[in-house]
Amino acid sequence: TLASSPPAQSLRALLEAPLRRGSRGGGVLAPFNRSKRRHRPNKLSTTMKGATKYCCYSAAAAEYCCPAAMPKTPVVPKTPVVPKTVLRDTTAKPGYRKGYVFQSKTHQPVDTTFAAAHTALDEITSAGDGYSRAPGEDGVGGWLAHRSDLGKPGSGPGLDWIDVVRSDPEGTVGASLDYVRGFRPAGAALTHPPRILVLYGSLREESFSRKMAHECARLLEAMGADVRVFNPNGLPVRDPALERHPKVEELRNLSIWSEGHVWVSPELHGSISGVFKNQIDWIPLSSGSVRPTQGRCAAIMQIEGGSQSFNCVNEMRKLARWMRMPCVTNQSSVAKAWQEFDEHGRMKDSSYRDRVIDVMEECYKFVMIMREHADYLVDRYSERKQVAALGRLSTIGDRNPAAGGR
Repeated sequence: TLASSPPAQSLRALLEAPLRRGSRGGGVLAPFNRSKRRHRPNKLSTTMKGATKYCCYSAAAAEYCCPAAMPKTPVVPKTPVVPKTVLRDTTAKPGYRKGYVFQSKTHQPVDTTFAAAHTALDEITSAGDGYSRAPGEDGVGGWLAHRSDLGKPGSGPGLDWIDVVRSDPEGTVGASLDYVRGFRPAGAALTHPPRILVLYGSLREESFSRKMAHECARLLEAMGADVRVFNPNGLPVRDPALERHPKVEELRNLSIWSEGHVWVSPELHGSISGVFKNQIDWIPLSSGSVRPTQGRCAAIMQIEGGSQSFNCVNEMRKLARWMRMPCVTNQSSVAKAWQEFDEHGRMKDSSYRDRVIDVMEECYKFVMIMREHADYLVDRYSERKQVAALGRLSTIGDRNPAAGGR
């Protein structure tokens, strides 16, 4: 919808501009001298206020490619950002990692230990209008857009094959997911339904990644999970100046609320979409001294318009590892997605659909098992050392006060 906007047209013009040697207006960069492993100033390039040679044919390009050739300008130091006050939580459950609290948008302390995540953010993210089929006026909510009947978990439009998979009522399949609903790890202390956040990577209403994300949400609800699907429409491009944007706070709070994630991205240019990556960029590896993603399981899936590949799932595994999220061992890659969904957005019966069911079943089991021990698994010597020295986990501001944050 923004393809005709001035920024998009300017970018397209730059990308389509020819690279003409010796012409200032003909291109952005001159060809590199490949005989050396460095730039060589182009002999045809002349001067820029004082016979300074540079390898670009315009001052605008030189500013980015050859900053050493540009006139020096005074650097205005950034005002140091004071880190948020982080308080010690002395009421953490024995046997679990000692917790910490940070100030939420309501300025109330929020316990961010994984073991207490099932009650930590109810006041922030469990508002009645969030559990709806459409977002509110501010774009927040609509977590149950996958349901056709708001009061029936796992419901969907058209032919509802979820019921067949859940219980095989007529005995025609010979397999079901009934036993999953009763699964509890031995000695489990947590009794609430597993809390799973679903993210997808497209803004189109009829996008296939969105359709598959909704099918995943229905399957997880059929097994008994508490599922919230985040709608990326309205989420701004990553900008530290927009930390208080309602969609940013919604996404971050949902991630802290969750015990597991499901990621679905279309493949664009051999990688994940920008819409999906933008959501991951907004979920911080650390928030103050809080680690809001570590210990949460991630199930990864991708959609292609053409032949099958595994570029996106490989990239998402790398992202999950960087965010300290254990990945479900199974994965799904649906090729020629336009053939795999009917007019109601439901997946047709196929080996692709069977794989999606497998991945969601494993995701449910992984979350049920891992959430019981996540705090223990991510309790690290280096961080205990920081707590002993500072009384809390260190922040980016502690290591570099001028940085404040990214």
